[in-house]
Amino acid sequence: MKNLLLIFVLLAFISCKKDKPEAVPGAKPVVKNEFKKDVKGLVIDSTALIEDEDSIVVDFYRMNGFETVWNKPEIREALIFMLQKTGEEEGLNPADYYVNKLAVYEKNKPLLTTEKRIAYDILLTKAMRKYLRHLSRGKLNPLAVYNTWDLKRNTFDTNRLLSGGISGDSVSAIIEKARPPHQMYKQLLTAWRLINRFPEEKEFQVLDTMLKIKRRDTSDVMPYIKRKLVFWKELEPQDSLSKIYDRKTYNAVINFQKRHGLVPDGIISRGTIKQLNYSLEDRKGQILANLERWRWFPRDLGEHYVILNIPGYLLSVVKDGDTLEQKRIVVGKNARKSPVLSSAFSNVILNPTWTVPPTIIERDLTPEATRNRGYFASKNITIYRNGKVVKPADWIPSQSKKYRYVQKPGDDNSLGNVKFNYPSRFMVYLHDTNHKEMFIMHNRSYSSGCIRVENPLPLAAHMLNDSIKWPLDSIKKVVDTKKTTSITLKEKIYIHELYWTAWSENGQLIFRPDIYDWDRRLYEALRK
Repeated sequence: MKNLLLIFVLLAFISCKKDKPEAVPGAKPVVKNEFKKDVKGLVIDSTALIEDEDSIVVDFYRMNGFETVWNKPEIREALIFMLQKTGEEEGLNPADYYVNKLAVYEKNKPLLTTEKRIAYDILLTKAMRKYLRHLSRGKLNPLAVYNTWDLKRNTFDTNRLLSGGISGDSVSAIIEKARPPHQMYKQLLTAWRLINRFPEEKEFQVLDTMLKIKRRDTSDVMPYIKRKLVFWKELEPQDSLSKIYDRKTYNAVINFQKRHGLVPDGIISRGTIKQLNYSLEDRKGQILANLERWRWFPRDLGEHYVILNIPGYLLSVVKDGDTLEQKRIVVGKNARKSPVLSSAFSNVILNPTWTVPPTIIERDLTPEATRNRGYFASKNITIYRNGKVVKPADWIPSQSKKYRYVQKPGDDNSLGNVKFNYPSRFMVYLHDTNHKEMFIMHNRSYSSGCIRVENPLPLAAHMLNDSIKWPLDSIKKVVDTKKTTSITLKEKIYIHELYWTAWSENGQLIFRPDIYDWDRRLYEALRK
């Protein structure tokens, strides 16, 4: 009897082991996709849809068999919640995506007629498409905001993206595909979250930019400046705030200046005061403007590229995701802004000649040469008309635009010793300069639109990438000859001249002066 009982127990144990599935080595747990369409939808009258809706919405429902697609309540609720949170997460306006109307539809879903359910589904599709379009290419057309813009608008098939989500991808995966992939955009999103944690400003006043306060000075505005620094977390809160510019405040000012791209000298003067005069709302607007511009920028910058931050006065060389070197640059003055563009370098010219562009002919050359014909000799400029050389004495100021003006190669040439060409409708380029002293200046917006780069010959060697024929020594030898030499690049290297004035680093907000007033203009356009 005991033996029979033992056999029964063993058989039961073996049976239980057989019922238990074996684990597959390395297998990932299966997680049900929250976005996949697995509920039969309501049939949509394709004829009525075509009559009432735009063609892109019609195409979306055609791709999905003219059925409603947002049939699961947990999916609808998740999408509405996401659209409501987009202002906090992405800096977009939830009102643009019909969130209030969608919320009412969802609340009353059990009571809706078939017609209303279909209308709800279509409105949610429109909201998602609009959201993804804004996220992937921006809300506004940059050409309607800026006239110095030479970027192609990003294209994005939001219908295909949404349909892909219905058949497999998650909501988060879809949003990640639509969102700009750049690290700077992610740093801006962090900046947006950081600035939204600041409390409302209890006190705000505009300081006189003519003030100049040095360490140990006493000033009636120092208590306010200290409170401002406390607000921006540069200075620890204090029980009492004196009028004396003390050491703690001095150190806080230096940190403030570093975060805002100013000379960190501790002197509270025009540049520092202008940045102190920004309110919390001003800074929020600045971050929102930068987020919008990064949605306009190219999604794929290439594997090897040169990227310029115009208001940051900085050039970076990037290859395979690594920043190889950075250089100071001089950019266009406010009256002659450097354009935003993306292109690819075509060639490098050593000892370039300089053909004076129309803007400089009109604004600089004509008035100066009219006063003194010796201007041409002093600038080493030759005058041409119909291919023939014209003597300065025979030059007619009233017909100045009919001539061509060419400056000979040399150390005094406006382009310096090297020029980097790339196609652009604004006819700008990257080049050396005969005014090297400008690179030691902190604010460097002094050019006529082209970009001047510090110590450009190593950059030329890097771009030519030929250690046998064009090492740096060989480049320098050609420069010494003063003979113009054009060299075509073998490798495709992109150039991106971009404009951004805000981001975050190590949990801190970073700003740069808005030298072209582009942040304010864009923020005002976004609020309309």
